[in-house]
Amino acid sequence: MLSFKGVWGSGLSISAQLGVRDSNEASWTQVMDVMEFMSDATDIPILLDADTGYGNFNNARRMVTKLEQRGIAGACLEDKLFPKTNSLLDGRAQPLADIDEFCAKIKACKDTQSDPDFSIVARVEAFIAGWGLDEALKRSEAYLNAGADAILMHSKKSDPSDIEAFVKAWNNQGPVVIVPTKYYTVPTDQFRDWGVSLVIWANHNMRASISAMQDVTQQIYKDQSLVNVEKKVVTVKEVFRLQNDDELREAEKIYLPEK
Repeated sequence: MLSFKGVWGSGLSISAQLGVRDSNEASWTQVMDVMEFMSDATDIPILLDADTGYGNFNNARRMVTKLEQRGIAGACLEDKLFPKTNSLLDGRAQPLADIDEFCAKIKACKDTQSDPDFSIVARVEAFIAGWGLDEALKRSEAYLNAGADAILMHSKKSDPSDIEAFVKAWNNQGPVVIVPTKYYTVPTDQFRDWGVSLVIWANHNMRASISAMQDVTQQIYKDQSLVNVEKKVVTVKEVFRLQNDDELREAEKIYLPEK
Protein backbone atom coordinates (compact mmCIF):
# COMPACT_ATOMS: atom_id res chain seq x y z
CA MET A 1 0.00 0.00 0.00
CA LEU A 2 1.30 3.45 -0.88
CA SER A 3 1.71 5.84 2.03
CA PHE A 4 3.40 9.05 3.03
CA LYS A 5 6.98 8.75 4.24
CA GLY A 6 6.40 10.67 7.45
CA VAL A 7 4.09 12.78 9.59
CA TRP A 8 4.42 16.48 10.36
CA GLY A 9 3.58 17.29 13.97
CA SER A 10 2.12 20.67 13.06
CA GLY A 11 2.23 23.33 15.75
CA LEU A 12 -0.83 25.01 14.24
CA SER A 13 -2.76 21.75 14.19
CA ILE A 14 -1.77 20.76 17.72
CA SER A 15 -2.70 24.15 19.14
CA ALA A 16 -6.00 24.15 17.22
CA GLN A 17 -6.77 20.68 18.56
CA LEU A 18 -6.19 21.99 22.09
CA GLY A 19 -8.30 25.09 21.40
CA VAL A 20 -5.53 27.65 21.88
CA ARG A 21 -3.62 30.04 19.62
CA ASP A 22 -0.45 29.10 17.79
CA SER A 23 1.59 31.40 20.01
CA ASN A 24 3.10 28.93 22.47
CA GLU A 25 -0.08 29.03 24.54
CA ALA A 26 0.07 25.25 24.73
CA SER A 27 2.91 24.31 27.08
CA TRP A 28 5.71 22.16 25.76
CA THR A 29 4.66 19.33 28.09
CA GLN A 30 1.18 19.42 26.56
CA VAL A 31 2.79 19.15 23.13
CA MET A 32 4.85 16.19 24.38
CA ASP A 33 1.65 14.46 25.47
CA VAL A 34 0.21 14.85 21.96
CA MET A 35 3.42 13.56 20.41
CA GLU A 36 3.33 10.49 22.62
CA PHE A 37 -0.16 9.59 21.40
CA MET A 38 0.89 10.27 17.80
CA SER A 39 3.92 8.03 18.18
CA ASP A 40 1.75 5.25 19.60
CA ALA A 41 -0.56 5.50 16.57
CA THR A 42 1.95 5.21 13.71
CA ASP A 43 5.15 3.45 12.71
CA ILE A 44 6.36 6.07 10.23
CA PRO A 45 8.69 8.90 11.29
CA ILE A 46 7.25 12.00 12.95
CA LEU A 47 8.90 15.41 12.63
CA LEU A 48 7.70 17.81 15.30
CA ASP A 49 7.09 21.44 14.49
CA ALA A 50 8.88 22.51 17.67
CA ASP A 51 8.50 26.28 17.22
CA THR A 52 11.58 27.95 18.74
CA GLY A 53 12.39 25.00 20.99
CA TYR A 54 10.16 26.32 23.80
CA GLY A 55 12.81 28.60 25.24
CA ASN A 56 16.58 28.82 25.18
CA PHE A 57 19.18 26.13 24.44
CA ASN A 58 18.44 24.35 27.72
CA ASN A 59 14.72 24.02 27.01
CA ALA A 60 15.51 22.85 23.48
CA ARG A 61 17.96 20.16 24.49
CA ARG A 62 15.59 18.83 27.17
CA MET A 63 12.92 18.73 24.46
CA VAL A 64 15.19 16.53 22.33
CA THR A 65 15.61 14.05 25.17
CA LYS A 66 11.87 13.86 25.73
CA LEU A 67 11.14 13.45 22.02
CA GLU A 68 13.65 10.63 21.73
CA GLN A 69 12.01 8.88 24.68
CA ARG A 70 8.75 8.96 22.72
CA GLY A 71 10.26 7.63 19.52
CA ILE A 72 9.93 10.89 17.57
CA ALA A 73 12.24 11.14 14.54
CA GLY A 74 13.17 14.81 14.71
CA ALA A 75 12.36 18.39 15.59
CA CYS A 76 12.11 21.49 13.43
CA LEU A 77 13.26 24.69 15.14
CA GLU A 78 12.49 28.13 13.73
CA ASP A 79 14.78 31.11 14.13
CA LYS A 80 12.31 33.48 15.76
CA LEU A 81 11.79 34.66 19.31
CA PHE A 82 9.82 32.92 22.05
CA PRO A 83 6.83 33.08 22.20
CA LYS A 84 6.53 32.49 18.47
CA THR A 85 4.11 34.16 16.06
CA ASN A 86 2.55 32.06 13.33
CA SER A 87 4.34 32.81 10.08
CA LEU A 88 1.18 33.25 8.03
CA LEU A 89 -0.49 35.86 10.24
CA ASP A 90 -0.91 39.12 8.33
CA GLY A 91 0.65 42.32 9.58
CA ARG A 92 2.39 40.81 12.59
CA ALA A 93 5.99 41.57 13.50
CA GLN A 94 8.23 38.55 12.98
CA PRO A 95 11.47 39.32 14.85
CA LEU A 96 14.27 36.86 14.18
CA ALA A 97 16.61 35.24 16.67
CA ASP A 98 20.25 36.22 16.88
CA ILE A 99 22.18 33.96 14.50
CA ASP A 100 24.87 32.96 17.00
CA GLU A 101 22.31 32.19 19.70
CA PHE A 102 20.27 30.05 17.32
CA CYS A 103 23.39 28.22 16.15
CA ALA A 104 24.23 27.43 19.78
CA LYS A 105 20.69 26.09 20.26
CA ILE A 106 21.13 23.78 17.27
CA LYS A 107 24.49 22.60 18.59
CA ALA A 108 23.01 21.95 22.05
CA CYS A 109 20.30 19.79 20.49
CA LYS A 110 22.76 17.82 18.38
CA ASP A 111 25.13 17.35 21.33
CA THR A 112 22.22 16.07 23.46
CA GLN A 113 20.66 13.52 21.12
CA SER A 114 21.49 9.87 21.76
CA ASP A 115 19.93 8.46 18.58
CA PRO A 116 22.27 9.20 15.66
CA ASP A 117 19.27 9.26 13.31
CA PHE A 118 17.40 11.96 15.25
CA SER A 119 17.17 15.02 13.01
CA ILE A 120 17.22 18.72 13.73
CA VAL A 121 15.72 20.80 10.92
CA ALA A 122 16.51 24.53 11.03
CA ARG A 123 13.57 26.58 9.81
CA VAL A 124 14.69 29.88 8.31
CA GLU A 125 12.14 32.70 8.62
CA ALA A 126 14.11 35.39 6.81
CA PHE A 127 11.61 35.71 3.95
CA ILE A 128 8.71 35.65 6.38
CA ALA A 129 10.25 38.52 8.35
CA GLY A 130 10.75 40.63 5.23
CA TRP A 131 14.44 40.02 4.70
CA GLY A 132 15.94 39.09 1.33
CA LEU A 133 17.86 36.23 -0.19
CA ASP A 134 21.22 37.26 1.28
CA GLU A 135 19.91 36.99 4.83
CA ALA A 136 18.24 33.66 4.07
CA LEU A 137 21.50 32.27 2.70
CA LYS A 138 23.61 33.64 5.53
CA ARG A 139 21.39 32.08 8.14
CA SER A 140 21.09 28.78 6.31
CA GLU A 141 24.84 28.41 5.96
CA ALA A 142 25.39 29.24 9.62
CA TYR A 143 22.75 26.74 10.77
CA LEU A 144 24.12 23.99 8.55
CA ASN A 145 27.61 24.59 9.94
CA ALA A 146 26.17 24.42 13.47
CA GLY A 147 24.97 20.89 12.79
CA ALA A 148 21.45 21.20 11.36
CA ASP A 149 20.49 18.15 9.31
CA ALA A 150 18.34 20.14 6.89
CA ILE A 151 17.13 23.66 6.17
CA LEU A 152 13.43 24.44 6.01
CA MET A 153 13.02 27.55 3.88
CA HIS A 154 9.68 29.24 4.51
CA SER A 155 7.79 31.78 2.43
CA LYS A 156 4.27 33.20 2.50
CA LYS A 157 4.27 34.47 -1.08
CA SER A 158 1.58 33.05 -3.33
CA ASP A 159 4.26 32.19 -5.88
CA PRO A 160 7.44 30.15 -5.36
CA SER A 161 9.90 32.90 -6.32
CA ASP A 162 11.52 33.03 -2.86
CA ILE A 163 12.02 29.28 -2.82
CA GLU A 164 13.30 29.08 -6.39
CA ALA A 165 15.82 31.86 -5.78
CA PHE A 166 17.03 30.25 -2.58
CA VAL A 167 17.40 26.74 -3.96
CA LYS A 168 19.36 27.95 -6.97
CA ALA A 169 21.69 30.08 -4.84
CA TRP A 170 21.97 27.37 -2.18
CA ASN A 171 23.43 25.00 -4.76
CA ASN A 172 22.64 21.82 -2.85
CA GLN A 173 24.82 22.55 0.19
CA GLY A 174 22.39 20.51 2.28
CA PRO A 175 18.85 19.10 2.23
CA VAL A 176 16.06 21.65 1.72
CA VAL A 177 12.55 21.30 3.14
CA ILE A 178 9.60 23.45 2.03
CA VAL A 179 5.99 24.05 3.13
CA PRO A 180 3.98 25.16 0.07
CA THR A 181 0.85 26.23 1.95
CA LYS A 182 0.65 29.57 0.13
CA TYR A 183 2.11 28.55 -3.26
CA TYR A 184 0.08 25.35 -3.47
CA THR A 185 -0.60 25.55 -7.23
CA VAL A 186 3.03 24.73 -8.08
CA PRO A 187 3.42 21.11 -9.29
CA THR A 188 5.45 18.95 -6.94
CA ASP A 189 7.59 17.79 -9.86
CA GLN A 190 8.84 21.34 -10.13
CA PHE A 191 10.12 21.14 -6.57
CA ARG A 192 11.81 17.85 -7.44
CA ASP A 193 13.47 19.48 -10.42
CA TRP A 194 14.85 22.21 -8.15
CA GLY A 195 16.36 19.61 -5.83
CA VAL A 196 14.00 20.06 -2.87
CA SER A 197 14.40 17.09 -0.53
CA LEU A 198 11.13 17.16 1.39
CA VAL A 199 7.71 18.77 0.94
CA ILE A 200 5.44 19.21 3.96
CA TRP A 201 1.67 19.56 3.47
CA ALA A 202 1.33 21.08 6.86
CA ASN A 203 -2.20 21.50 8.18
CA HIS A 204 -4.81 20.49 5.63
CA ASN A 205 -6.13 17.48 7.53
CA MET A 206 -6.86 19.74 10.48
CA ARG A 207 -8.47 22.36 8.26
CA ALA A 208 -10.54 19.72 6.49
CA SER A 209 -11.78 18.35 9.80
CA ILE A 210 -12.89 21.82 10.90
CA SER A 211 -14.82 22.29 7.69
CA ALA A 212 -16.47 18.88 8.04
CA MET A 213 -17.41 19.43 11.69
CA GLN A 214 -18.86 22.86 10.97
CA ASP A 215 -20.95 21.47 8.10
CA VAL A 216 -22.24 18.51 10.11
CA THR A 217 -23.02 20.61 13.16
CA GLN A 218 -24.94 23.16 11.09
CA GLN A 219 -26.88 20.36 9.37
CA ILE A 220 -27.84 18.75 12.68
CA TYR A 221 -28.93 22.08 14.13
CA LYS A 222 -30.96 22.92 11.02
CA ASP A 223 -32.70 19.54 10.75
CA GLN A 224 -32.90 18.70 14.46
CA SER A 225 -32.16 15.22 13.14
CA LEU A 226 -29.37 12.97 11.89
CA VAL A 227 -31.22 11.87 8.79
CA ASN A 228 -29.09 14.00 6.43
CA VAL A 229 -25.85 13.39 8.30
CA GLU A 230 -25.47 9.72 9.14
CA LYS A 231 -24.58 8.57 5.64
CA LYS A 232 -22.04 11.39 5.18
CA VAL A 233 -19.82 10.37 8.08
CA VAL A 234 -17.77 7.24 8.77
CA THR A 235 -19.42 4.44 10.65
CA VAL A 236 -18.79 3.86 14.33
CA LYS A 237 -17.26 0.56 13.25
CA GLU A 238 -14.57 2.48 11.35
CA VAL A 239 -13.76 4.41 14.52
CA PHE A 240 -13.33 1.13 16.37
CA ARG A 241 -11.02 -0.12 13.58
CA LEU A 242 -8.81 2.95 13.90
CA GLN A 243 -8.70 2.42 17.66
CA ASN A 244 -7.49 -1.17 17.06
CA ASP A 245 -10.39 -2.62 19.01
CA ASP A 246 -9.86 -6.08 17.45
CA GLU A 247 -6.54 -6.38 19.29
CA LEU A 248 -8.29 -5.76 22.61
CA ARG A 249 -10.92 -8.41 21.87
CA GLU A 250 -8.22 -10.97 21.12
CA ALA A 251 -6.26 -10.00 24.22
CA GLU A 252 -9.37 -10.44 26.37
CA LYS A 253 -9.60 -14.06 25.21
CA ILE A 254 -6.09 -14.64 26.52
CA TYR A 255 -5.97 -12.61 29.69
CA LEU A 256 -9.52 -12.51 31.04
CA PRO A 257 -11.00 -15.57 32.76
CA GLU A 258 -13.80 -17.29 30.87
CA LYS A 259 -17.25 -16.64 32.24
